Amino acid sequence: MKTTEYYLKARLFPTIICAIPILTLYYFGFSGKVIDFIDFLKGYKWVSDITISIAIIYLMTQINRFVSKELFQKVFFKDELNMPTTNFLLHSGTFFAERTKINIREKVKEKFDIELFTKSEEDKNELEARKIIVSAVAQVRNATRDNHLLLQHNIEYGFTRNLIGGCLIAVLISLLNLYFFKSVIPNLLAFNISIGFAILYVLPILFSKYLINRYGKYYAKVLFEQFLQN
Repeated sequence: MKTTEYYLKARLFPTIICAIPILTLYYFGFSGKVIDFIDFLKGYKWVSDITISIAIIYLMTQINRFVSKELFQKVFFKDELNMPTTNFLLHSGTFFAERTKINIREKVKEKFDIELFTKSEEDKNELEARKIIVSAVAQVRNATRDNHLLLQHNIEYGFTRNLIGGCLIAVLISLLNLYFFKSVIPNLLAFNISIGFAILYVLPILFSKYLINRYGKYYAKVLFEQFLQN
């Protein structure tokens, strides 16, 4: 798998931040048992705490991305229908000046032969207007894929979204850890670590809608600005 800047900063880094609860559970609860089992598997002596940790982080990277997109992004934006990239191009949208929206619409028509709805058409069928804008935005993204400034804002949005998805999983694992290190394998240090991180991970979830909207708007603004300059 090719390791890109986006993968490292927007997917891997949030996962590492949110992996502490599951790694705490592994190291304090199961590390010895797992290593004993691995020692039993002849021919796999290269497997260690490090390789298992890497495997756990990789698995969480996939889970975090799924949760963040399928839960938070879909709930807040209804897939892409209510994303800032869509709302900004609606006739009813007020973020951009009317002249700027006209310029974007004209360039979309010129480059991709996609005709966005007129105001009267949008008033009659806003859902269809949104769907057409989503298709147009996909083409705009492809046309600006190599833009470095846009990449940085895309990384910021992806990092925030994936961090929030990871925090939800981290909170659930922390709650499991509290029970596990209190009742199953008592360990005061691991129990206290779980309490502290559970509190920290709840905070991004509480502010999730604000954070995703804020960074989504930053990304949408830069996307269309760079598209007009492209």
